[in-house]
Amino acid sequence: MSSLGHVSGPAPLRADDVPETEGTDALAGQTVVLRPTEPRHVGEFLAILQHPEVARWWAGYDLERVRRELLGPHCYAVELARETVGLIIFHEEDDPDYRHAGLDVALHPDAHGQGLGADAVRALARYLFDVRGHHRIVIDPAATNERAIRSYRRVGFRDVGVMRRYERGGDGTWHDGLLMDLLREDL
Repeated sequence: MSSLGHVSGPAPLRADDVPETEGTDALAGQTVVLRPTEPRHVGEFLAILQHPEVARWWAGYDLERVRRELLGPHCYAVELARETVGLIIFHEEDDPDYRHAGLDVALHPDAHGQGLGADAVRALARYLFDVRGHHRIVIDPAATNERAIRSYRRVGFRDVGVMRRYERGGDGTWHDGLLMDLLREDL
């Protein structure tokens, strides 16, 4: 992965710049493309997750954990102009009485503030609703991650409630999480 220092905002894509997704398992957003993960993404993901601004929210990722948790059909690389700028993952609850999906996203800080995360979340949400047949999607950012919460609200997620001492942070203490959900009609 490059330093991403040139990422200054989503430039309009020309027809010849739009990455080909037809005939692949890639998902197209308005600006980003979500590509199924491959071994080549491991190093890129590790660099993103170990950046101090990202590691604050995604603590404890090393090479083995990235390989174990972030390769497979539930994870996509977020690409902008064919460059990996982040990752997005989902999980599914298949019990028919509680069926829903959950997702999470991490972007390199140089890609923040450009609507790329919201675009990636919308693209994955459309897939989860239209292809995987879910009626509800949840996301659970840290309650203090204001940037992420604003982005998810722009997509249509609504606050459900604060989950007290929900996750252990990189500092070893427990932190609150905000449970948010999105229904198909909210997208």
